[in-house]
Amino acid sequence: MQVHISPSMRRITISTTNGFLDFTKVKGAARHLSYRRIFSTILILACLFPFLFILTAVVTLEGVNICSSLDCLGRRLGPRLLGNRDASLRTTEEIYQLLMQANNEALPEGLTVPESFSGLIADMRANPYEAKTFALKMKAMQMEHKARAAKLQEYLYRHFASSGVPKGMHCLSLRLAYEYSSNVQARRQLPSPELVPRLTDNLYNHFVVATDNVLAASVVVSSTVRNSVKPEKIVFHIITDRKTYAAMHAWFALHSFRSATIEVKGVHQFDWLTKDNVPVLEAMETHLEIRRYYHGDHAIGANLNDSPNILAAKLQARSPKYISIMNHLRIYLPELFPNLQKVVFLDDDVVVQRDLSPLWDIDLQGKVNGAVETCRSSNPWVRSKSFRSYLNFSHPLVASNFNANQCAWAYGMNVFDLQAWRRTNIKDIYHYWLKENLNSKLTLWRLGTLPPALIAFNGHVHPIDPSWHMLGLGYQSKSNQDSLQTAAVIHYNGQAKPWLDIAFPKLKPFWTKYVDYSDEFITNCNIMES
Repeated sequence: MQVHISPSMRRITISTTNGFLDFTKVKGAARHLSYRRIFSTILILACLFPFLFILTAVVTLEGVNICSSLDCLGRRLGPRLLGNRDASLRTTEEIYQLLMQANNEALPEGLTVPESFSGLIADMRANPYEAKTFALKMKAMQMEHKARAAKLQEYLYRHFASSGVPKGMHCLSLRLAYEYSSNVQARRQLPSPELVPRLTDNLYNHFVVATDNVLAASVVVSSTVRNSVKPEKIVFHIITDRKTYAAMHAWFALHSFRSATIEVKGVHQFDWLTKDNVPVLEAMETHLEIRRYYHGDHAIGANLNDSPNILAAKLQARSPKYISIMNHLRIYLPELFPNLQKVVFLDDDVVVQRDLSPLWDIDLQGKVNGAVETCRSSNPWVRSKSFRSYLNFSHPLVASNFNANQCAWAYGMNVFDLQAWRRTNIKDIYHYWLKENLNSKLTLWRLGTLPPALIAFNGHVHPIDPSWHMLGLGYQSKSNQDSLQTAAVIHYNGQAKPWLDIAFPKLKPFWTKYVDYSDEFITNCNIMES
């Protein structure tokens, strides 16, 4: 069979082998492109090219650091156009599966956890390990961070709870203030006129308490008197602020504390205690930076990497009470009591458990301050407290003047020889360093009022037996029970004060047993033992 096609493609002739001829006419169009087809083609390309351009740009940007040639770009673009999966996606899925596996597994014992992501990178560089170990370390770091954040939140809540005044104690102050204004017996002279000479008689044992907490002051006085061998030899000088004076006076005027002599005075009643004599403390109360530090966001000063006891101490040190003149009064004892020779200063968060009269027999060997040192204690909350614990030795002014390893001592129960004190310039040194810390924007120390006292009394401290003063009951409840029973004075320093709801249940009874919960004022204000 033969096929013949005419040049015009209009006729096709087919001949077979048997001699017959078949003629077929085929009609075809001329070979030319119409305008309609050209327009359709351009329209399709116009829609396709932007899509290809955008896809190419995305792939290029994703691989700009590792893809610098058209060949590389083709290898990256090809799988997407052909529907294949990118290798990076496969890697991402593998990482996801690895993390899910680590999330479902328990952490192995002894796994070291870096403190930060940079620490993790350094650890990987120094000790290469497999991907599963990496995933487990990431999980451990996340859990550690959550635990530290929760611990910080707990301490912040405790800090705010400790800074407030319980409703019952606020009620007590208001009721007593009203009693002072309406009841002449509540305004009677303290002490009675025949006992006034005792206030300056050095044959008596003089105690000083500075506080605006009526119930706390009552516990200090009551525990001291009840455990004293000779309560008639006790004289208490209670100093309070103007707003609490009426309530404080009324309480001690209406309640008997055996044969002890009690004086209540407000800071406004001391002629010497004026702004002219304490200009630095006045500046502390009004200084904007100080107020921002003590009344601002306390979470800023916290560090998740701090140990719990350091964190608690830092937050406690930001209590607003530290800018109150009430907390600095002890530095003015020689001027406030010019006729006295020796006094014992007690904080309002202590409980006295033994007779304290032997403190007056301690020979301070010419020193001013008899105190318990805190660098040799077995209590983990007060152990190794040196100057380094309170002062910022990264500051050149501190580093050049003090020894970082020098032993610190405790406030809260101190025997002060006022005669020896008057021969020193302790008060001037105290004022000087307060001013320096102000000028340095609180960079010399940030831990309350003890640091300037450590500086001012440097060289004037005589260590006394640790059994006289046990600290840390406001930080944690795991105190040594033997020491707790035998200590002369137990100190609830820390946030968990015994009159607060956040107090430790095991330690609170040592304080509450000196509160008469059947008292009319306490009952009416719903102050309960637990």
